[in-house]
Amino acid sequence: MFYDWTYFLVIIGAVLSLWASAGVKSSFSKFSKVLTAHGVTAYEAAERILHGAGIYDVKIERVSGSLTDHYDSSSKILRLSDTVYHSTSVAAVGVAAHECGHAIQDHEEYAPLRLRHYLVPVVNFGNRLSMPLFLIGLLLGAYNTLVPIGIFLFSFAVVFQFVTLPVEFNASSRAVTILGESGMVTVEELPKVKKVLKAAAYTYLAAAASSALQLLRLILISRRRRN
Repeated sequence: MFYDWTYFLVIIGAVLSLWASAGVKSSFSKFSKVLTAHGVTAYEAAERILHGAGIYDVKIERVSGSLTDHYDSSSKILRLSDTVYHSTSVAAVGVAAHECGHAIQDHEEYAPLRLRHYLVPVVNFGNRLSMPLFLIGLLLGAYNTLVPIGIFLFSFAVVFQFVTLPVEFNASSRAVTILGESGMVTVEELPKVKKVLKAAAYTYLAAAASSALQLLRLILISRRRRN
């Protein structure tokens, strides 16, 4: 149970996550040194994008840290990190535009974003109980009750990760389109924005793959112990 080949699935997931995380940090660092020709800051870009979409009830705030940028749909706040807020780099403007993409999704009631929002309490509940139930089920030999319930609850986390993919890809697509059409970045700068957002997208793909591999591991362990 504790030492078996299925741990390689966990290791693969961890390696993918580390690779993706290193990639986004490297890309962001590289293009943080490339300033936009028009000198627009990430904050200014975010404000223009939101107002251009007819969104005036979203507040833009600064949050500490690096790459801690996010959009909080519950409080209608778009938070930009210290390394992004006042920066005029193509990386910062791209990140800000991406988060604005989420605000626009929320404004338009984009279906995958709504679904992800509804899944949050279910996923939180599942995360608290899935592994304890699975492990207790293995120890008690409850292969037809507690173990399947634990796997079922964990599967919601996997679903959440895969629902997140279209949400993130769509936000990046919106960001690139808006920045290109608005002229806030030049034609030469736009491919650099795409590279930053593409690197960020890999982190979500890695997270989805990692969670799927963990689910596969639980299923394999369950079948082996039952047999």
